[in-house]
Amino acid sequence: MAIPDNLDGILITWGDRLFYPGNRVVKVRPSQRLSGDAARQRAAIIRQRIAATVVRRAPQVMVKVTGGGRGLRAIAAHFRYISKNGRLEIEDQRGEIMRGKDVLYDLAEEWRFSGSYIPDGADPGHRREAFNIMLSMPRGTDPLTVQRAAREFAQVELRDHKYVMVLHDHQANPHVHISVRAESMLGKRLNPRKADLHRWRETFAEKLRGHGVDAEATRQATRGRNRNHDDLWRIKARQEGRLRTTRTGAKSSSQARTTRSEAAEAWVHVGNALARSGDLPDRELARSIAEFTREMFSSQVPTSPKRAPDITQQPIPRDASPRR
Repeated sequence: MAIPDNLDGILITWGDRLFYPGNRVVKVRPSQRLSGDAARQRAAIIRQRIAATVVRRAPQVMVKVTGGGRGLRAIAAHFRYISKNGRLEIEDQRGEIMRGKDVLYDLAEEWRFSGSYIPDGADPGHRREAFNIMLSMPRGTDPLTVQRAAREFAQVELRDHKYVMVLHDHQANPHVHISVRAESMLGKRLNPRKADLHRWRETFAEKLRGHGVDAEATRQATRGRNRNHDDLWRIKARQEGRLRTTRTGAKSSSQARTTRSEAAEAWVHVGNALARSGDLPDRELARSIAEFTREMFSSQVPTSPKRAPDITQQPIPRDASPRR
């Protein structure tokens, strides 16, 4: 592979594909749009994301839409579920803390009339009037820090919406349930898509880092993972013995395989570029990438017609001479 003449440009181009999926298809090299301090700052961010993923193996946040109510009965039922029928504290968008079974009815009625009227029940095809979101961190994370980060997340991503949040710290992974009214107080409707969920994960991870928690929001494909996460209803149904269908534990679709192969190719380009850097920290980072790719992508081969050399088969020698 030729010695890169613009290391920052290569990091930005391929790093965007790894960490910012909205930019995966790059038609114009970002280095042509970014120059000077802007390019250096962007490349520094990419280096930080790489170190968090392949060196520190930073804990990954989880942000998941677990469902949503199409009528007030379903919304009120979720209030009861997340609050353990009023035994746990509920916090709303104003920061007001509530507890008790009686407040759940008043809260539901307040949502009924806050904007478009929400009927008790709704047909299956009716639009969702609320979305249920769960924000989680791995075991060992301080629950109150998770709660503070979730609060700050909601203030940014769910502003102008009515929402309530409840901390669950009695299970293995500390997590926060958020129920948000779909229609905002300005009349705009929430409609989360895949790109929104990725942004939500990035925001939650950023808020956790602001409280000193090492947290990342890296895609599964970038980490070489392909796990199928069960929906909350599946978990509950399995616990209660009601689950009638099973699903594979790993993603096996052609789309999933392509995404993982694209990530593997991006890691190859980034690792080879860093290996030829004149800076020792870059070359050390390249060695970490080589170890990471051997571990995570040993069975995957990049599918691009212009296939890059595979650093998983070309370990970087420790005495390699730096070249610019």
